[in-house]
Amino acid sequence: MVRHALLLAAPLALAACVQGGVDSASTPGSQGALFVAGKFADTLARIDLATGRETVRVDSCATPHELATSPDDQYVALACYGGTSVDIFRTGGLEKVKSIDLGKNARPHGVVWHANGDLYATAEGRKSVFWIKDPIGAAETFEYGTGQEGTHMLVIAPDGRHAWTTDLGSKTVTRVDLLTRRAPQSIKVGVEPEGIALAPDGRTLYVSARGSDEAYAIDPQSMEVRKTLAVGDFPLRIAVRPQGDFAVTSDLEDGGLSVIDLADFSVARRIAVSSPAESDARFQVTVLWSPDGRRIYVAETKSDTIAEVDFASGKVLRRLPGTGGGDGMAIVE
Repeated sequence: MVRHALLLAAPLALAACVQGGVDSASTPGSQGALFVAGKFADTLARIDLATGRETVRVDSCATPHELATSPDDQYVALACYGGTSVDIFRTGGLEKVKSIDLGKNARPHGVVWHANGDLYATAEGRKSVFWIKDPIGAAETFEYGTGQEGTHMLVIAPDGRHAWTTDLGSKTVTRVDLLTRRAPQSIKVGVEPEGIALAPDGRTLYVSARGSDEAYAIDPQSMEVRKTLAVGDFPLRIAVRPQGDFAVTSDLEDGGLSVIDLADFSVARRIAVSSPAESDARFQVTVLWSPDGRRIYVAETKSDTIAEVDFASGKVLRRLPGTGGGDGMAIVE
């Protein structure tokens, strides 16, 4: 299988077994709304999880990738990777309410809306992290340089004191001190580290490196790699279950997920979302847990679908609309 150097490939059509290639039948237990960034079509969409149907889709900004919802579930923030801003929409009807510009060549990618109410985003083109205080109000921006190439994804400490980024070009993971502005600390981690997640208690940092097919458990303070684990082929993302007991990596070239038992940092099992033969046509990227930890949502960017997976059984329950190259996702219950 040829390695994917770039993820902005044109979407491909996939043979469908149901109308539009998406099984939108309702699934017992699914509730709330799923928000999806269409990075090929420059759109933002809202999917009703009870019915599996898209209820609204709007034009967004250039090449939106990641998104995040506000603590009160009233807003969704979109990182405009093809531009310079983080744009904010209402979750109800997706009306745009604000655009926060991060400056020349920003290329925002990763975005977190913290429980403290503030927004945090990477600016890959500026090799930096932005802290946006009071995003709906004054929207004050503070920039922190990482000094690393391809500052791509990020997580924020529960107390808001630190940010950690994966830096694709430099093959590093970086810790940024948001309060003291001490010099950032970077360590080499695998080949092309991209996925990043933080344990709910903030005590362990998890990273997946797509080029070396590995996941890592890292001490977030000392930045020491505690454990290394071989996972599936081309693990683009890693996501921790809300309960903090398991994580999954999105293994693009396998068309599946590696389930990691975080108690001993071992691969407990693998979930086949599609197959290696379908991986180029599906092109799975982002993974998202439901708030109750019972389901996993997998963005299949080229086939314009979102696979809804039952965690316990590993079964794909249905495929939801992911029109326009759905990638970044968030859920509001």
